[in-house]
Amino acid sequence: MNETRWLEPQEQIAWRAYLDATRLLIRTLDAQLTKDSGISFTDFELLVVLSEAPECRLRMSQLADAVTTTRSGVTRAISRLVEAGWARRVKAVDDKRGMSAELTDAGLDKLASASPGHVDAVRANMFDLLSPGEVDAVGHGYRRMRDHMAGRP
Repeated sequence: MNETRWLEPQEQIAWRAYLDATRLLIRTLDAQLTKDSGISFTDFELLVVLSEAPECRLRMSQLADAVTTTRSGVTRAISRLVEAGWARRVKAVDDKRGMSAELTDAGLDKLASASPGHVDAVRANMFDLLSPGEVDAVGHGYRRMRDHMAGRP
């Protein structure tokens, strides 16, 4: 039987700071987007991912993977975007049974209008607080964590 490797005090401090900072950052960014642009952080993230996809279109399963959520969660979110006129559902090109989400011109406009305030909030609440070396360290560490959990070498 393996013995539990409890977190060392400095690891516990880092872990809790990470959790708190991540939750507070997402809450802060969501509040900024909602107040300034009338869009949630989740819906903004979906618009970003669709805008970066070829032809601004992704299969629902690919979209769920890209934003690390469930397929049912992304289906509900896309329903909100469709209702707002920012996306539409289309039959998947390679599989007529599957569905894709596609960004509309109104969705591109919404993304363009919401992005400047969002970037300002990201800078003010993250990057302006870190030195260039800290930015490099954070980026390196989180890429390693992401790649490990995503099964990437």
